[in-house]
Amino acid sequence: MASPYLLFAAVFFFIPLLWSVVLMLSDWNLISPEWRWVGLQNFLEALQSRRVQQAFLSPFRFMVIIVPLGITISLAIALLVNSLKRFQGLYAVGFFLPYLASGVAVSLVVRGVLAFNSPVGRFFLNTFGDVPDWLGHPTLAILVISLMIVWKFSGYYALIFLAGLQSIPRELYEAAQIDGASSWRAFWSITLPMLYPALYSVLILMVGLMFTIFTEPYVLTKGGPDLATHTWYLEIYYQAFSALRSGYATAIATLNALAVFLMVTVVRRSMERWGRSLGWVE
Repeated sequence: MASPYLLFAAVFFFIPLLWSVVLMLSDWNLISPEWRWVGLQNFLEALQSRRVQQAFLSPFRFMVIIVPLGITISLAIALLVNSLKRFQGLYAVGFFLPYLASGVAVSLVVRGVLAFNSPVGRFFLNTFGDVPDWLGHPTLAILVISLMIVWKFSGYYALIFLAGLQSIPRELYEAAQIDGASSWRAFWSITLPMLYPALYSVLILMVGLMFTIFTEPYVLTKGGPDLATHTWYLEIYYQAFSALRSGYATAIATLNALAVFLMVTVVRRSMERWGRSLGWVE
């Protein structure tokens, strides 16, 4: 009964995993029938590469904006939907729809909206006498891409928060109301602690997302300006399919996986420490 899954795992996971070990220690251009064994040279080159160093820093640049803003907006959406008396499902689906939108299509629309001759560009030109170089300035490019990702994923994370909100017993709020607690006090003392499982899941998902950003910078900036939006996946794609250095790209992908593992471990340990103080973790 387990053979279909085992066959699927072997073809799409175990065999590629073993092949990646061979690739990361070799030099192969995806075309030649011959390949050259280089050992750890790919890793040494990657650790000294400015492109890889910028790819390492890029998730943290996005994280500063996306994580606090994404959690705030998605939690606000969940609280809003949860407070509705009717059509909760309809509104929840409405907020979830951006998650289903094509990243390429959304990126093309955003690029058109931010163009010099667009209505937004004309507004800035007529009002301030100048049009910001949205995608040509490092800080603005990071901000634009971050806001796009927040818009796309907030509805998805809001569903997780909504499920957590609906699992909180109403008796807790009724007891707090009898004790004279305000709505703000009830949020900080009841809602937020009881949302620990949802917050744990959302934060882990967000941190993992920061290391897999690809579509938006690929369409809008190609990793620029000056590698400000250059991500791990952009570097892996460039080395594998543009420079045709599959072994080097595999080594970078391995470093990316290691960075994700370490970052998620740090976040998980931090969240578990908070959860232990709330009684969620033993």
